[in-house]
Amino acid sequence: MRIRIVGAGAMGRGIAQWAAVAGHTVELCDVRTEAVTAAVDFVRSMLERAVQKGRMTSGDAAAALERLVPLDDPWAGGPDVELVVEAVREDLDTKAEVFGKLEQALPDSTVFATNTSSLPVTRIAASLRDPGRLAGLHFFNPVPLMKIVEIVPGAATRPEIPRVLTALVESCGHRAVTVADTPGFLVNHAGRGLVTEALALLEESVADPAGIDRIARDVLGLRMGPFELMDLTGLDVTAAVIDSIWQGFRHEDRLRPSFLTPNRVTAGLHGRKTGQGWFAYGPEAPSPAPEAPVTGDADRPVFVAGGEGDALRNALSAAGASVESGPGPSEGAVVLVPVWGTTAAAAVAALGLPASRTFGVDPLPPAGRRRVLAVTPASGPAAARDARAVLARAADGGEPYAVSVVRDTAGSVAQRLLASVVSVAASIAERSLATPADIDLAVTAGLGYPAGPLAWGDRIGAARLLDLQRALHATTGDPRHRPTRWLTERAQLGLPLTDPGTSPADCA
Repeated sequence: MRIRIVGAGAMGRGIAQWAAVAGHTVELCDVRTEAVTAAVDFVRSMLERAVQKGRMTSGDAAAALERLVPLDDPWAGGPDVELVVEAVREDLDTKAEVFGKLEQALPDSTVFATNTSSLPVTRIAASLRDPGRLAGLHFFNPVPLMKIVEIVPGAATRPEIPRVLTALVESCGHRAVTVADTPGFLVNHAGRGLVTEALALLEESVADPAGIDRIARDVLGLRMGPFELMDLTGLDVTAAVIDSIWQGFRHEDRLRPSFLTPNRVTAGLHGRKTGQGWFAYGPEAPSPAPEAPVTGDADRPVFVAGGEGDALRNALSAAGASVESGPGPSEGAVVLVPVWGTTAAAAVAALGLPASRTFGVDPLPPAGRRRVLAVTPASGPAAARDARAVLARAADGGEPYAVSVVRDTAGSVAQRLLASVVSVAASIAERSLATPADIDLAVTAGLGYPAGPLAWGDRIGAARLLDLQRALHATTGDPRHRPTRWLTERAQLGLPLTDPGTSPADCA
């Protein structure tokens, strides 16, 4: 296939490298000829590096470079060009102008694709005489390594075009997912579940950014915490995406932005690129403060209360802790209450527990060696230190657990992050914006989560996850936590969250 790529920036040169290596002839052009020269040099250096690392032969690299054709004039005729991929700046008028000129220069049979990450594909296509020839083809940076592409049909896109683009993407070694033309498409939309809930936790002073990130990594198994991720992406970019998706979905509570971001963006606290974000960067930046050491009495008696307590009780007993049995705690015991969508404070009131020495514990099985202890306004500091020491104990002389101390909140940190990730994905499935399989594929490939959000929810179980979300909603009163219909129905019917279910069309 002969492909013309308009725009030789980071995305354009990445797409060019990807297509040329896969065997396609690639015309690379830009209104700035120096950008094309720089892009070709960059691709050459990437191919040379691949040869040095043994990932391709020198002959294959030379052949790929020969297939990369610098083009002086983006609007030149091209009777053999079968596909155009536009990768210019994210501005609707600019993109419309580019496609308008291409429509005059290229045959009617040429398929047009836009790499937009945020603009409606339908609005871009509307400027054309034939809007049916254009679809979204959204790559992620760096293109050769991020092996997922979103294919986004506009409202007028001809039905055969997504099939053609899917075949092209998969023949070049990437995976393709088809996504509705909605704000954020799929990956950016699904990614709001993590960062918006992390910001909400910070708003409520449940933990600081470093503390939330530790829990996200060590309990949920994420490669990066949400605040690290925002610093990497750039808070200016993240905040704009959050606002755009929230506005596009008509102020959906589940996607609600945080009041924390606008002032930080204005102040230039964008993250790595400015040297200061949620964390500091650069050679002169101070190292992150380490966690406070565990200093309490690990031998203090402990009483585990509540219906969620069996697993914790058994684990602490196996670690040699002095775990009390019986109907209630002794005068000297600290009390641990595993909470699922509720608070330690509610357990104190409901079970008549001693407020100064009762603490919440997250029963979510951790991906790493970290437990989470929640303190209430009535907690005694000495008792909290002892509770932390008890929770740090490990069985059979194993490595002690790290123990995060957070403010008591419904569901604790990891539960709220996970519930939000699953809830946003379930909302995407509920609206039929993408299939369950494509949601999980795109999110694992595009965001690097340890599992697709719907499959992740199935690990917990639909019924148990529904209990969590109902408890979060009832405890907080915040509509952001209300369960989706997708989750509720599957819990009631005994179906996994990954099951697309039967639609009326299936029965016609």
